[in-house]
Amino acid sequence: MPRLGRMWNLDTLPSLTGRRVLVTGGNAGLGYFACEQLAGAGVHVVMASRSEDKAQRAIRAIREVHPGAEVTFQPLDLADLSSVRSAARTLEAGPPLAGLLANAGVVGSSRRRTTADGFELQFGTNHLGHYALTALLLPALSAAGTRIVHLGSISHRWARLTPSSLQPARYVNARAYATSKLAVMAYGFELARRLRLTGSTATSVVAHPGFALGMLTPERSGVAAHEDAAPWRRRVMAQVAQGKDEGARPLVRAVADPTVPNGAYCGPDGWFQLTGEPAIVDAEPRAREANAASRLIDLSADLTGVELRFR
Repeated sequence: MPRLGRMWNLDTLPSLTGRRVLVTGGNAGLGYFACEQLAGAGVHVVMASRSEDKAQRAIRAIREVHPGAEVTFQPLDLADLSSVRSAARTLEAGPPLAGLLANAGVVGSSRRRTTADGFELQFGTNHLGHYALTALLLPALSAAGTRIVHLGSISHRWARLTPSSLQPARYVNARAYATSKLAVMAYGFELARRLRLTGSTATSVVAHPGFALGMLTPERSGVAAHEDAAPWRRRVMAQVAQGKDEGARPLVRAVADPTVPNGAYCGPDGWFQLTGEPAIVDAEPRAREANAASRLIDLSADLTGVELRFR
């Protein structure tokens, strides 16, 4: 996989004005800053969110930074497959998407919770919801040559894709999150391989934000992004972490930079991929294991009732 140059920013790209990009979970955190950065470059951002109120507050915040930004709201609850199907019908009927940033997700749950369809919340939202959305939209995404970006995590290093890990007998919060993120990444890499084999012009890339913390994130009015912390804590954590605004940059590069190849993994280029400039980085080999990914896709199709079809 080729390496990418350092010190990247959106200004180095050809004009993005008018390109339409869907960002799931765009009203808070990493998703908000991805939307802000893309909108500032002239992209028409479609902000998908469960809450219209939160989305509209985020849209107002973006326009405070970039007056005239083109941002619209799309209802979507990834923890409810009926909502996913409804959103897919709306999006399919609309203008083509240049990019789809599958950013939304659940980060930790102290007790086992479930989606509307009875799946464990983190696996059901982070992986199954996005699997169903991309599978339902795949014919339209292939026709448009859409760049599909999946949100990975350094936590995938501590997970395995096995029948027992995907449907465990006992719930463990950290393990459930790491497994959901490994599933997201395995699906993203396998989707890239299948898109290539079927001759699709769509591409699939995985990206991660490094170690992105709210305490290092700038404030935005009405947006859940910044978290207060003592100055000494910010100074300490700034040695190994970055804000969510910086963490969004590898995601944005993965969406917008045509030099990022199909099947790439984008993340910060610093120590342990915690911070740094957005670049192509290494994933654990098990995230690219085709047999495990194929079993995951078969399971995902069975659970959601949505087949992954390329024609």
